[in-house]
Amino acid sequence: MNKKKTLAIFLCLLIGYLATESTGLQTDMFGRTIMGGPMVALLVSMILCNIIPSVDKEFKGGTTYCSKQFLNWGIILTGGTLSFADIMGTGVKALPLIIFNICLSFAAALIIGKKLGVTKNTSVLVGGGTCICGGTAIATLSRIIKANDMEIAFAMAAIFLFDTIAAFSYPYIAGGLGFTENQFAFVAGTAINDTSSVAGAQATFQAMIANPDFNGALNVKLVRTTMLIFVAIIWTILMAKDAKKNGEAGAGDSIFAVVKKTFPMFILWFVVMAGLNTFGAFSAVGLGLMKKASKFLFAAALAGVGFKIKFKDVFSKGLKPIALGGITWACVAISSYLFAFLFAGYIG
Repeated sequence: MNKKKTLAIFLCLLIGYLATESTGLQTDMFGRTIMGGPMVALLVSMILCNIIPSVDKEFKGGTTYCSKQFLNWGIILTGGTLSFADIMGTGVKALPLIIFNICLSFAAALIIGKKLGVTKNTSVLVGGGTCICGGTAIATLSRIIKANDMEIAFAMAAIFLFDTIAAFSYPYIAGGLGFTENQFAFVAGTAINDTSSVAGAQATFQAMIANPDFNGALNVKLVRTTMLIFVAIIWTILMAKDAKKNGEAGAGDSIFAVVKKTFPMFILWFVVMAGLNTFGAFSAVGLGLMKKASKFLFAAALAGVGFKIKFKDVFSKGLKPIALGGITWACVAISSYLFAFLFAGYIG
């Protein structure tokens, strides 16, 4: 392997490791994770990319390898941490709201994104990141829809900004509105993107209500994250339909045949791993290792993405995606708060 390509891979791995470890440092300093490891890695590599005068072809080859391969492996390991059985667990009551928000988020992102002139891929990533689980959903969907690095970076930036606002403000808004524990669980679990942000918001609410045993928000978030399995499969089928429509597949091929030809193998293994976890194939230690490894791989992959992004491109082309992220985030937030008010009796 070329030395510069090897150097690029090593550098992405190092940045990914340090970014992942930084979340523990953030917790020690601030009591919660302010910025997830993948976003830290993306920003660090972007800074390096803008400091380095130029990045040659061989080095870019290494960063491209990281952004694609590490992303695939991270997605597969994430599947092993999910479970179909969780849908029937304690967060099952939130499933109608979760499904509605998924439809709302994608609809808002695609319709408004088109009006703003944002690419369809970026709109899909913003919609998926908002309605499912932030960076993990963006990483998964980006491989299915073949999004480019710029589209991934824009979507990540949009999701991070509004996720941070939600994580800090929702506990106090819920307290001001006099929400019950379950009402807060529904809102935080369905309208805050990243799992670490939900955990942080839940910890704040625990302190406010003096109940350290309250875990409702994370229970709802777990069910919501599991829906990534179904969303990934649906988008794979939609991409197969587009391939057939655009003549990228054989004219006589059925949709099933096109799906079979185009189905990304990492999604198949993602589903297989989720199925294995559903039947209890992994120990608690194994699950912990997979969660940590998947976060590290996502961070290393996003480090690879960052080495291709210039700040001038973010500021000149990224404002519309960020605006789209804000509008989509607002739609989901309003939906969750209205549900909490209108169906307070159902929620409890």
